[in-house]
Amino acid sequence: MLSALSVKNIVLIDQLDLNLEVGLSVLTGETGAGKSILLDALTLALGGRGDQKLVRKDCQSGQVTAAFRLPPGHGVRRLLRESDVSDEDELILRRVQFADGRTRALINDQPVSATLMRSIGSLLVEIHGQHDERALVDAAIHRRLLDEFGDHVSIADKTRRAYLALSEAEERLAEQEQKIALARKEEEFAHHVVEELSQLAAEPGEEEKLASRRRHLMQLEKAAEEVRDADEILSGPSAPSAALATLLRRLQRKAGADGDLFLPLIEGLDASLEVLGRTEDALENIKRQMDFDPDELNAVEERLFALRGMARKHNVAPDALGDVLNRYEKALQDLQDGGEELERLKEARGAAQRAYEEAARELSSRRKVAGSALETAVNAELPDLKLGAARFIVDRSEDTARVSPDGYDQIAFHVQTNPGTRAGPLLKVASGGELSRFLLALKVVLAERGSAPVLIFDEIDTGVGGAVADAMGRRLARLAEKVQVLAVTHAPQVAARAGTHMLIEKQAIEAGTHMRTQVRELNQTERGEEIARMLAGAEVSEEARAAARQLISEVG
Repeated sequence: MLSALSVKNIVLIDQLDLNLEVGLSVLTGETGAGKSILLDALTLALGGRGDQKLVRKDCQSGQVTAAFRLPPGHGVRRLLRESDVSDEDELILRRVQFADGRTRALINDQPVSATLMRSIGSLLVEIHGQHDERALVDAAIHRRLLDEFGDHVSIADKTRRAYLALSEAEERLAEQEQKIALARKEEEFAHHVVEELSQLAAEPGEEEKLASRRRHLMQLEKAAEEVRDADEILSGPSAPSAALATLLRRLQRKAGADGDLFLPLIEGLDASLEVLGRTEDALENIKRQMDFDPDELNAVEERLFALRGMARKHNVAPDALGDVLNRYEKALQDLQDGGEELERLKEARGAAQRAYEEAARELSSRRKVAGSALETAVNAELPDLKLGAARFIVDRSEDTARVSPDGYDQIAFHVQTNPGTRAGPLLKVASGGELSRFLLALKVVLAERGSAPVLIFDEIDTGVGGAVADAMGRRLARLAEKVQVLAVTHAPQVAARAGTHMLIEKQAIEAGTHMRTQVRELNQTERGEEIARMLAGAEVSEEARAAARQLISEVG
């Protein structure tokens, strides 16, 4: 409930402090006394748009503070916690309006955005007037009100969750389908790469081994001619070893006859033949080393060039060809697995679709029942409000092809003011006075569900009197049994039913140079006098006072 309202330096209000009680409170006063100023001030504290014109003349700023007492489980407390705002026993909304147009919003003395304050304010207070449209235009609000009236908010939440699950399932399925479509575009190339690399069967380090072997074989090939020349010289027809051996034998035969004359020559030839023998042995060893398959170099080069060519094709080092093969093999495997995942996601999407349809169908069925019940309840209120010929209609259209978080239904509150006339939206069909009475009937029916804890009615009884005003007063009193109600009224029948009666009036200050608006709670005597004024007008007669006492007695 709204427990206190403090207004400082707002238009004609210099300082105003109100303590409010549960039940029905009424605010009365002469036209122009400033009732609209008080509501504008409260609207500012609830997050309404600021206006520098609200600041009292010659002041730098004005401010409005509204204090609320709420039960622990109220939705506002959850919103406060989600917004990192302290959740205290008493909720205090304070709005400062500066003369330069700036505003400052605070909740429990913590600075907050005007948007958050407006969100909080909309959950705390509803202000209704003859031409107030906030609760009547938006079909989404009508749908929410119907869901709250029918007590199927839980199935509405279930439908919303099912919609989100379906949207997520469809998104995942679309992503997988796109992924598979891209993979299939590359599937043929992937098969070609896998076949090509599998046939090549590159091994880690193979390129370096082949390059080293190729260098060795090329060196041997270059040395082959020199080996052949050496072999021709050392082992060919003109080989020196044969001539030297013949000469050595001739000299050895003459060695005894000629004494030691040829001995140095014989020794030199023998040593030379020994060296030539070792040289020939070395040559044979070289020849054995060079005994390789002449096609090996071609084979090594072909393999090496194939590895390097494939590496260039895939823009990697030869040693990374195995990784390329693994990647494309995995891509093909993923494509196969992706098909299985696609089927799984299709099944998940189907399950989510069925869950959504089941929840939406149940919600739609409940809304149909609740719509009929709401029509019956509201229409039962209309005769006493002199709207007996009118009819309240819950217009519900169901579209099972429509997939939305709110289910299949479009809901709008329509009225038919007279038999035979076309039914339509409240704002288009009902006049100002009719609109306020339809609204009151609707709020009375919805009082236990779908209502803010504080309802303010701004002159909804304008243009009505007698039995209609009395019926409106009775309904406001009934409404006040469920929620806190504050009514700005000109109807004595409404004022007589209030638990708290406040008078708003202007006062002249500083010898009449300035005016200020003040609000004070009336005692029983003052209340009777004010109701008498409302009955009689400017001149209050004894008859009016007696009528006021009788009215208070009758409704009390």
